[in-house]
Amino acid sequence: MEHSTPLASLGWSNFFLSQLDETELSLTPVRITGVHRGQIDGLSVAGPVTLPMAGGFSTGSLAIGDWILADGDRIARCLDRKTELARRAAGTGNAKQLIAANVDTLFIVTSCNADFNPARLERYLALSAEAGTEAVVLLTKADTSADTDDYRDRAARLQRGLVVLTLDARDPGAAATLGAWCGDGRTVALLGSSGVGKTTLTNSLTGLQGATGPIRDSDARGRHTTTFRSMHSLAGGGWLIDTPGMRSLGLTDASAGIDTVFQDVTELVGLCRFRDCTHQSEPGCAVRQAIADGTLDEARLNRWDKLKREDRFNSETPAEARERARRFGRQIKKSLATKTRFDGDKR
Repeated sequence: MEHSTPLASLGWSNFFLSQLDETELSLTPVRITGVHRGQIDGLSVAGPVTLPMAGGFSTGSLAIGDWILADGDRIARCLDRKTELARRAAGTGNAKQLIAANVDTLFIVTSCNADFNPARLERYLALSAEAGTEAVVLLTKADTSADTDDYRDRAARLQRGLVVLTLDARDPGAAATLGAWCGDGRTVALLGSSGVGKTTLTNSLTGLQGATGPIRDSDARGRHTTTFRSMHSLAGGGWLIDTPGMRSLGLTDASAGIDTVFQDVTELVGLCRFRDCTHQSEPGCAVRQAIADGTLDEARLNRWDKLKREDRFNSETPAEARERARRFGRQIKKSLATKTRFDGDKR
């Protein structure tokens, strides 16, 4: 990395500058390139910076790509994010786990083999839409498949206007293919499962020589060759955030993102005769009519319904969870009372 990179080349813009008050103009803007248990790595105009994690900041509160203000060797504050990629943290509750911040374009990487999974891609797309990043689907291993066009068409149908590209991650020309989304001051991120070529693609885009691993022929799954998030300078300008392979991506507070990805479904829902239509057997259901006409795939409807229910569950507050449990308890009591009366009548 260069030691005299102008702030604009690091991704600094008026969005961040406008957040500073007069007392903060003397502080040093730093772009975070690595988050560790006790410290962060970053870049300022003067070069690489390492700062201790203190003052109320923790690994869970800062993300790769964040802009912070440094006062000497102290983190003064973290600036508001232009975009935020986050998923539901493992375990119970609705806590978020930050993935990356201030990303302009998210490259969602999958391959033309058994890894291709529409349901998982829709999750990635909803995550991107909710974060406010542009999504581009990259189909790797196209040279190993005889059905490349089919994979591309299936991916393109997952969201209106979605850009889908096929490429060979090992090809040095991949950088030119993705050049429209890269460039000085731009930040892109790679997201996808293990074994789809993310590390190979990172090597091609950055000139690095990170290790790559084999995949199993039986299910196209690969080993985790990237084990932590990192940010690298791109050979053609801009920045790349690489992430470990993700097989589990829980969504939380992503309702708007889901609606963006499933715009075809949400438009139909708005045309149903009844506002509380369950899209099962109600008269005047525009969703069921579209399925009958063949303009909507029922599998896609089921995936939309699953994501919406999951997001509602993951996003609810403790108070909302208690109220849901109380409603469920009342329903059970009512059902048992009805059953008791029915059994009594039979006797």
